[in-house]
Amino acid sequence: MVRALLTAFAFGFTLAVSVVATAQTTDPLSLWNEGATKQAIIQFVKDVTTEGGSRFVPPAERIAVFDNDGTLWAEQPIYFQLAFALDRVKALASQHPEWQNKEPFASLLKGNLKGALAGGEPATFQIVMATHAGLTTEEFEKIVRDWIATAKHPKTGQPYTEMVYQPMLELLTWLRAHGFKTFIVSGGGIEFMRVFSEQVYGIPPEQVIGSSGKLTFELRDSKPVLVKLPKIDFIDDKAGKPVGIQKHIGRRPLAAFGNSDGDLQMLQWTTAGSGRRFALLVHHTDAEREWVYDRQSSIGRLDKALDEAMARSWTVLDMKRDWKSIFPFEKQ
Repeated sequence: MVRALLTAFAFGFTLAVSVVATAQTTDPLSLWNEGATKQAIIQFVKDVTTEGGSRFVPPAERIAVFDNDGTLWAEQPIYFQLAFALDRVKALASQHPEWQNKEPFASLLKGNLKGALAGGEPATFQIVMATHAGLTTEEFEKIVRDWIATAKHPKTGQPYTEMVYQPMLELLTWLRAHGFKTFIVSGGGIEFMRVFSEQVYGIPPEQVIGSSGKLTFELRDSKPVLVKLPKIDFIDDKAGKPVGIQKHIGRRPLAAFGNSDGDLQMLQWTTAGSGRRFALLVHHTDAEREWVYDRQSSIGRLDKALDEAMARSWTVLDMKRDWKSIFPFEKQ
């Protein structure tokens, strides 16, 4: 009897030691190469989640905000929502014969994307408004869902939802496991991102903050609906990002993740808070697996924010150096 008890105790002790050892050796960010970036993230999470520690933060205050384009999924050669809008122009062209002689639509229909976008942001907004407005929110959601299910990236031939960054998906999951609430804070359209955010990122629609057009309430066939209007309501970019965070969340984030000058104010706002804070910029440095771009790029320009990151000692992620893999479809 005594021998049996001792044997059982020894087995239990060995099992406990094994479990502890496994927990201690499990890599929380297995898709990240060892280095300063990975260690900075792990140390930050350890600091704010260790009870009794001087930097401990209660779970209710653990807010992490992420830009979308270029931070959670790719953004080259054009923003994916713009690709959606361009496809909508082609689909709707027969209903708008005036587009044949009206810019930026005329250039788009001739396949001249550069010419269509020569008008800058006003031209982009014109395309988006013309292709999104007049739809109910349910109709728009279905159109986006159908497009996401069939559209392919022009370079890789992969679905756009496969152009997500695996290491960032791992980070989102790991943060949530440590009591963080994760939000998207993007210049992209809020209704567009909400269609796929939960499926792709595990982020529910109520935790998506983005640019938006005005909506109006109508009765169509006696049914109440919300209809998208051709008017801008809010631009969630640059200085608009801290405003959007305050309006939607009401708490200053503990951590902010971006990749461009459009995210600068969000990182400034986050790190200006008291206590332990964390800011990270994704630097696109991998020409073989993704793209190389920063200061001169018209898409995702990283210039002023990169300078500020150096001055403030924010973490700058080097995609080529820090990530073992980038996309789900990569051959391992």
